[in-house]
Amino acid sequence: MLLNLYRSLWNYRGFILGSVKREFQARYRNSLFGALWTVLNPLSMIVVYTVIFSQIMRARLPGVDDGLAYSVYLCAGLLTWGLFSEITTRSQSMFLENANLLKKISFPRICLPVIALLNAGINFGIILGLFFGFLIISGRLPGMALLALIPLLILQVIFAAGLGMILGILNVFFRDVGQFFGILLQFWFWLTPIVYPVSILPPGIQHLIGLNPMTALMTSYQNVFLYNQWPDWRSLIPLLVIGLLFCGLALRMFRQRVGEMVDEL
Repeated sequence: MLLNLYRSLWNYRGFILGSVKREFQARYRNSLFGALWTVLNPLSMIVVYTVIFSQIMRARLPGVDDGLAYSVYLCAGLLTWGLFSEITTRSQSMFLENANLLKKISFPRICLPVIALLNAGINFGIILGLFFGFLIISGRLPGMALLALIPLLILQVIFAAGLGMILGILNVFFRDVGQFFGILLQFWFWLTPIVYPVSILPPGIQHLIGLNPMTALMTSYQNVFLYNQWPDWRSLIPLLVIGLLFCGLALRMFRQRVGEMVDEL
């Protein structure tokens, strides 16, 4: 099955890349600042959170005490959370948004999740490049621990893609799924240690936050960028297992329901 899936994607690589290019151009057509808007939204959030929380959180970050520490901590969480949020949000609406395309053109439907994933990756790449520029200018670029970023991103994409595809399939048949997930995502953000470190919470709350599969991932990103420390890989095993289960379930649901989805749309 996976081999056939790969062959389908490879045979339609021109369609996939063309769709990614068209969507990127359409998003910023007739826009004065173009792709800069990709950066302005997370940048505005970082500025607001930094202004509000920097003095409060500065003394709460263990082992560091400088003016830029909280900004780096915040960026490490916000930017990577943004990737997760965009993949899942775009994926849960991808079949609905492309209903006319699905009805009129014959192509492997699995191309749509890949297109959503690539578009999110491009936007994240732009933001991450600017973040690296900030780290270099400020002299805070991590050392060898930065190599951990690759497996961390792969792990995050596996989890987000599997979850997003499940939501996308369910959303075709139950349109409330998209609305519900939008609300859930807001709560999920604040239940993940992005704006605050887990260490400032009471022990009981720390345990509950630790059950969140995104907690270990966000903490790993923050340790890499702020402390130049390698992640605790064992803490990421639950996220990997859940991500693989989500991907397996998503592919099974897709194979069983792809025909029904076109009829439903």
